[in-house]
Amino acid sequence: MIPVLLLLLFLGVSALLFRFVTADGDFTLMSKKHAKRGEIEDKVVWITGASRGIGEILAKQLASLGAKLILSARNEAELERVKGQLTGKHAPGEVEILPLDLASGEDSLRQAVEKAESFFNRSGVDIMIHNAAFERPKTTALDVTEESLKATFDVNVFGTISLTRLLAPFMLRRGRGHFVVMSSAAGKTPAPGQAVYSASKFALNGYFHTLRSELCQKGIKVTVVCPGPIETSNGSGATASTKGSSSEKRVSSKRCAELTIIAASHGLKEAWISYQPVLAVMYLVQYMPTIGYLLMDKIGGKRVEAAARKENTYTLGLLFRKGKSA
Repeated sequence: MIPVLLLLLFLGVSALLFRFVTADGDFTLMSKKHAKRGEIEDKVVWITGASRGIGEILAKQLASLGAKLILSARNEAELERVKGQLTGKHAPGEVEILPLDLASGEDSLRQAVEKAESFFNRSGVDIMIHNAAFERPKTTALDVTEESLKATFDVNVFGTISLTRLLAPFMLRRGRGHFVVMSSAAGKTPAPGQAVYSASKFALNGYFHTLRSELCQKGIKVTVVCPGPIETSNGSGATASTKGSSSEKRVSSKRCAELTIIAASHGLKEAWISYQPVLAVMYLVQYMPTIGYLLMDKIGGKRVEAAARKENTYTLGLLFRKGKSA
């Protein structure tokens, strides 16, 4: 009897380990197999950064689930292109474009919110997907310029939070609303070479988790999505910079969008999307921070050097590589 129990235990642990090693998301997210269409169909979904990358793919996948879409980005021509590609998935009038620059200031953002609320017979925005983001090439924390610091926070933090502050009162009056925030693994763990981008995502995580705690009893939901390295076809995206070394294993934009919609439709409070080793590092930093931070300290300088040489920056091999500081 005991050998059988030990065998079953061994098989169970092995299956769990295999699932962890091969997963592209956290355990809770992986337990949700499909999006809940009923949570998306006929809902008004506003997506920022919708002109390319993950935002464009989110629009296409949400369209296939029957959402009514408001697409925002700075480039109006690109928004028109995306809208044109949705023909056939929507009846006329079920996709609206709303050009928007998150760094344009509160007055401009207020006008955008009022216009978004006026679409679709003034039914209002049900789901706000904060996907737009600003990221510069990797650089050390001390080499960040004032211009880069301001540009990153104007879009990633100040613009996103201001848009939320302006839209939330409309949702509160209706007694329902959902903010889906495309954050990053860099908002959960140290990201050597991306200090300011990481800081902006940590700021988003703090704000939106607090917002949910304050407003969840009033019908407001918040889902924070933290992707690791994402492969994008055009070198842009909400969480990934340019496409890196061919040896880097990145989650595809299509899969990232799919998992984001699954997380949102199931009302998950936070979701992680990544392959290993980034996913393992996120677990370590979350649950065993001393070990997680020690690991990042060992690879930090080497990661910056690897980025400068356009090499793989998402590999445990950095642990064993000798860097200039070694």
